[in-house]
Parts: sequence; structure tokens; C-alpha cells
Amino acid sequence: MSRSNLFQHIPTDLSEEVFETLAQNGEVKIERIVSSGHSSPPSGWYDQAQDEWVIVLQGSATIAFADGATVDMREGDYLTIPAHRKHRVTRTSSQPETVWLAVHY
Repeated sequence: MSRSNLFQHIPTDLSEEVFETLAQNGEVKIERIVSSGHSSPPSGWYDQAQDEWVIVLQGSATIAFADGATVDMREGDYLTIPAHRKHRVTRTSSQPETVWLAVHY
């Protein structure tokens, strides 16, 4: 058994976005992501082989899709991104930092 808290042990150096795998098996990966004013590189899109369910636990963010759609997310908002739907993060808050929980399945 493993016990922790998603809001504890947030790194003080957030010069880079932090991806932390919390649990994983052959088909599912659960990760905490901590962003502070970060965005995806402008040169590319995420094109993932698995579906992704993501929730903003703290802060806010904007996700853009290759088809032109955008989704503004605030605390408590969650979204399912189907496999191979190209997307990128265009904005995350830094005060407070954005804490995400992502489930890849």
C-alpha cells in the first residue's frame, strides 16, 4: 500500500514542467503534472496512442486542438482526449501553479 498527497512535495524549482508517474501497469498510467506558466512547444502537437483523461486540480490552463477548438480549464474541470486527437497546452497559470492529474488508458 502506498499513501501520499497530490499537493505535497511540489518542487520549488519549476523552471521546467514536472511529470511524475504515480501508478502504472501495462495499459494505464496515472501522472501528476505541475506547470507554472508553461506551454507545449509551438513546433508540435501531442499525438498520443492512448486516450487521456485529465483534470485541473489547482490553477488553470488552456488546451488547443489541431482542428481549431480550444478548451479553457479551471480547477475541477476535466476532459477526455481521444487517442490521436492532436492537441497542445497553450497556457498554464503560475500563481497558483497548475496541478493536473492525467490518466492515460
